[in-house]
Amino acid sequence: MFSKTDIEQYFVAEKKESLLFLCIGIASVIAALVCWFLLKQAVYKGAAVPMLVVGLLLGVVGYTVYQRSDGDRMRNVYAYDMNPSQLKNEEIPRMKTVMKNFLIYRYTEIFLMVAGAALFIYFYRNGSNEFWKGFGLALAVLALIALCADYFAEQRGKIYTDGLISFTSKHGS
Repeated sequence: MFSKTDIEQYFVAEKKESLLFLCIGIASVIAALVCWFLLKQAVYKGAAVPMLVVGLLLGVVGYTVYQRSDGDRMRNVYAYDMNPSQLKNEEIPRMKTVMKNFLIYRYTEIFLMVAGAALFIYFYRNGSNEFWKGFGLALAVLALIALCADYFAEQRGKIYTDGLISFTSKHGS
């Protein structure tokens, strides 16, 4: 049976994962700066580009979700007891949008991972352009990390959404 504890656990896990995204983003940006300014080989300069872009993206997303999670948790725990129709009318539609977005993220991350791997393999075999070899490797690795993290977030989101739907249908909301 879906409970307030399930809501709490969902948002606590979301907050933890967003902190992980933030840390990966910061580490990626730092690594990009080290690769660009301290390491002179072209392969590192190439790796720095996706590390910087993806790192900034992960950092911003991680920070945004981290800041929002506690408010969402409190709002939905309150609604569980005091206004279950709010869960049906606001939280379920929000989560359905989130779940649709996970599908977009998944295909984007798979595309970026394959594109990065293809660049790396092509330029590794060709040996002509170290910049693109580094670019491809970093892009593939970062896309894989994001894909894995989003997989677990999507699984948690599905369980949470199903719980919300079950709860609101039983409470005539």
